[in-house]
Amino acid sequence: MRPRLLDEVVGQEHLLGQGAPLRALLEAGKIPSMVFWGPPGVGKTTLARLVAQYVDANFLTLSAVLAGVKDIREATAQAQMALEAKEPRRTVLFVDEIHRFNKSQQDALLPFVEDGTLALIGATTENPSFELNGALLSRLRVFVLRSLSEEAILTLLHRALTDAEKGLGEPEGSIPYSWLTRISQAADGDARRGLVLLETAVELSRAEESKDDKLLEKLIGRGFRRFDKQGENFYDQISALHKSVRGSDPDAALYWFARMLDGGVDGGYVARRLTRMAYEDIGLADPRALQMALNAWDAFDRIGSPEGELALAQVVVYLAVAPKSNAVYTAYNKVRATVEATGTLDVPMHIRNAPTKLMKDLDYGKGYRYDHDEEGAHAAGQQFLPDGLQGTVFYEPVGRGLEIKIAERLVQLRKKS
Repeated sequence: MRPRLLDEVVGQEHLLGQGAPLRALLEAGKIPSMVFWGPPGVGKTTLARLVAQYVDANFLTLSAVLAGVKDIREATAQAQMALEAKEPRRTVLFVDEIHRFNKSQQDALLPFVEDGTLALIGATTENPSFELNGALLSRLRVFVLRSLSEEAILTLLHRALTDAEKGLGEPEGSIPYSWLTRISQAADGDARRGLVLLETAVELSRAEESKDDKLLEKLIGRGFRRFDKQGENFYDQISALHKSVRGSDPDAALYWFARMLDGGVDGGYVARRLTRMAYEDIGLADPRALQMALNAWDAFDRIGSPEGELALAQVVVYLAVAPKSNAVYTAYNKVRATVEATGTLDVPMHIRNAPTKLMKDLDYGKGYRYDHDEEGAHAAGQQFLPDGLQGTVFYEPVGRGLEIKIAERLVQLRKKS
């Protein structure tokens, strides 16, 4: 069911619609080296084939999982021969899963991409900025392919069901529309998955001589969503959870939390990230948040999944609605930058440790005022920062939650100093 023409491609209108960047390049007869980045089953390989066909170029393909430098050399040699033939033709070298190539393999492509021996098209499900070395990436145009909508997959399913030449050749209405709709949902943006489910559903319907919706649900089961526990989607969803908590949106935070668990992420990992949020984004505005996060982590470890997930969900909501402060986080970063910039400053003499007579004779600890002996247990005006940093303020509490009280206390202390 691969499209044979660009106009048969369903989805990716942002690249292939009239005036869209990829179509504009092809209509101008240009074929730059590029990388198609997107989730599985959205047409990366198909689109590469169609690009080569559109500009009448030779099409060579390599799998980065199986190919080595020798295979790259053979492909580039074929491309060179095609250019030097009596009737020269350009060559498109398609490398599937190009992120699997190591640095030396990627470097082997560079000179041929650079001198125009071939046009390289890579396909990857991973972020190219992390997986491709800078020298190669700088010579490629990155085109992002999007997950297919349910409507787009429904179109593909209907086409595959009724196409007598390439598809199943079933008559219109042979499969209930409700089945096609349910399969398009279960495909979760992946056309390949949708087509496999459709073919299996038709075979099952024939074998059971039934078109009951329960039969389809038996085939589809619980279903599954895209969630690569080490890839781009993993970090995007963690980012979404963290930013939803920071943005005080408990509904969105719960949604991304559930999506992560649904994708198979370890609850203990989520607990660790929630603990990080408690002291990075809530901080001293509500110190209870950190204790709740730690308690939920402990509860999850003791109870396990799925019961322990409720403890984590409770913390997700609490963190989202809690007053926010990154004052300590900001102050710590300022202090680290100051330490790096100012080097090894001396500890003021009066607050140095003086356990021996020699050290006391050298004025270690001389003039130190014991705060508990002073009014209000505070020796006002005493210096603790090194010379040169005296009076520097790193921690500035926000006007939310407990930090309102902390700010009031600091105003009193700093006035006395």
